[in-house]
Amino acid sequence: MHADIQHFFDENTNTFSYVVSDPVTRQCAIIDSVLDYDPASATTSTIHADEIIAYIQKNELTVEWILETHVHADHLTASQYLKEQLGGKIAMSHKISIVQETFSAIYNLDIKYFNSHQSFDYLFDDHETFTIGELQAYNIPTPGHTPACLSYVIGDAVFVGDTLFMPDYGTARCDFPKGSAGQLYDSVQTLYALPEETRVFLCHDYLPESREQYEHETLLKTQKEQNIHIHTGVSKAEFIEMRTQRDATLTMPKLILPSIQINMDAGKFPQPEANGIRYLKLPLNYFK
Repeated sequence: MHADIQHFFDENTNTFSYVVSDPVTRQCAIIDSVLDYDPASATTSTIHADEIIAYIQKNELTVEWILETHVHADHLTASQYLKEQLGGKIAMSHKISIVQETFSAIYNLDIKYFNSHQSFDYLFDDHETFTIGELQAYNIPTPGHTPACLSYVIGDAVFVGDTLFMPDYGTARCDFPKGSAGQLYDSVQTLYALPEETRVFLCHDYLPESREQYEHETLLKTQKEQNIHIHTGVSKAEFIEMRTQRDATLTMPKLILPSIQINMDAGKFPQPEANGIRYLKLPLNYFK
């Protein structure tokens, strides 16, 4: 069955979000939402999330899922706000526990907090099937960028998170804690085994100089033939060498420090302290 897919773009973080809906039942899923965040004042707003809400209400859709492809390091998720306004289950990979354990150590957070309760409403097993209304869907684990990355296959479309970018931009970085260029190579080969006519929907586009417009969709066949990092014929050793050298030149995402600690808790803010103010933590001189 063919899904209705509407994209939304936040140019501040170069992020695409999606509403994927079943035209029969009007059930839908929201994928990779964005909560607006001003790092200078540490304030949040809901401009882009409200665009999604307006679209869903206008089209009389019912939210069944709020899906995350991974714990994002470049933007805050709006999942909690969207759930409060629209309902739905916030879901991602069961391997979120690896990310929570890793970054709890970095932020000096109590891992018992995550072990005793899980803020995500649902955690997918690898390759688990699910439905959006009458739409058939399943996930493909695609680790490498992070250990908890998932791609979602819905009908003839796959939502790949940060695993792949547009063919003229390549692939995601693998130098975050627990990232792996070797795993990313294997993950992409798994995606490349899908039918070549599969539509590929991306989480980001960074508009290389060779192109004038942002793009959010391509074909798997095009990725296999033209992706500048990992087209057909590129060996695993070649990819690992390229990715490792390239990652060594990259600066950290500007919102990684606030994003990770919010996103690994399903978009929940820290509890207010005695003065009623919520605080984020910054690990000084850790990410050099």
